[in-house]
Amino acid sequence: MTRDATVRRAIFAGLIAAAAATLAAQQTGVHPISGRRFADVMDASGAPWLDRADRDIEEAPDEALNIIGVKKGSTVADIGAGSGYMTLKLAKRVGNTGVVYATDIQPAMIALVDERMKKQKITNVRSVVGTVDDPRLPPASIDMALLVDVYHEFSQPQVMLRRIHEALKPGGRMVLLEYKKEDPSIPIRPEHKMSVAEAKLEVEAEGFKLGRVDDELPRQHVLIFNKR
Repeated sequence: MTRDATVRRAIFAGLIAAAAATLAAQQTGVHPISGRRFADVMDASGAPWLDRADRDIEEAPDEALNIIGVKKGSTVADIGAGSGYMTLKLAKRVGNTGVVYATDIQPAMIALVDERMKKQKITNVRSVVGTVDDPRLPPASIDMALLVDVYHEFSQPQVMLRRIHEALKPGGRMVLLEYKKEDPSIPIRPEHKMSVAEAKLEVEAEGFKLGRVDDELPRQHVLIFNKR
């Protein structure tokens, strides 16, 4: 092979590699099954919004937990716990004989969780700094995983779902609360909403079965998935 031919071949290979890299970059942040684009993660500066006074009216979180059914003495995980708003409610519901794992990828959020639990004298919460592809929960350790307005932000949803599946006990449940994409009047950016069809398509592909959909909340779907 001549030197010119070698150079041309090298240039061609470089162009192919660049094209492949460009294609991969274009696909970053898009679910390979549903085509849904992932939302950006809210950082700790957004914590005041999580604790806003009108959240009880807009989201009815206590009614959500009534719908889900949180048993005393159970072990649950608040995945994407944020500032610990729902963690506190879960801790009170499972009681002293239960355990709540509060996991978040941001140490600043976990610090807020720890501060809230200390202030409320809550001792049954275990805080965990997770990663984008692992909530870092012990295998077969939890009865339920609760994800409140967080699944749509996962940048590695397929791997995260597999890790959650591993952390659930046999017969365990994973519950998603997600703003209703089907309702355009709900004042949330579209990428921060999910339809029932999207959630079912993505989650059932990773070893879960949608067992119940409840739409009684003002703005959110309650999607209860069972571990298969």
